[in-house]
Amino acid sequence: MIATLKGVLTRKSPDGIVVETGGVGFDLTVPLSTLYDLPDPGNPVELIVHTHVRDNQILLLGFLRSEEKEAFRYLNTVSGIGPRLAVNILSGLPAEELLEAILQEDAQRLQRIPGVGKKMSERIVVELKDKIPPREIVLGSTNLRQPRQKRIYLEVLSALMNLGYKRKEAQVAIENTQKKEADSEEWTLESLLKASLHHLAR
Repeated sequence: MIATLKGVLTRKSPDGIVVETGGVGFDLTVPLSTLYDLPDPGNPVELIVHTHVRDNQILLLGFLRSEEKEAFRYLNTVSGIGPRLAVNILSGLPAEELLEAILQEDAQRLQRIPGVGKKMSERIVVELKDKIPPREIVLGSTNLRQPRQKRIYLEVLSALMNLGYKRKEAQVAIENTQKKEADSEEWTLESLLKASLHHLAR
């Protein structure tokens, strides 16, 4: 499987790009977010690649950023979404905003992407909301936390999800637990996890 591709960009269009390396031209499908950031043909490029193999067909998908490939791989696991549709979705919403919308269960935001209707947007949220690992973008209104608080929050969230709790109920438990403490700086990983588990057990 091809993981990365480094060479000279020889063709660039919304239909796809061609990167030549070692005398071989590779045809890749890319989202518009990648296309817009590529240099003009004739310049060197390096792309992160996802190789999709199905029914004797090989499709190469190219990305400039790891977040794009990550979002693509999640989308490609949703029933009814193939690689080309996943790329189209990424063309309609940047990867980080897409993941944020899923984590915040904002199906209406996803509906604004061309080609994504109400049913599909809801399916994306339902199938992916608990698959995406905890990350800073899940914090929403808690983005003002200090780095230490963010780290503890995310580690406790990850631990609760690994124990089988849904993301939403784990987030609510952590935040309700923290509200009871006047000085949230006092929380340690162990104390916050224990208190959140106690809250969930009620």
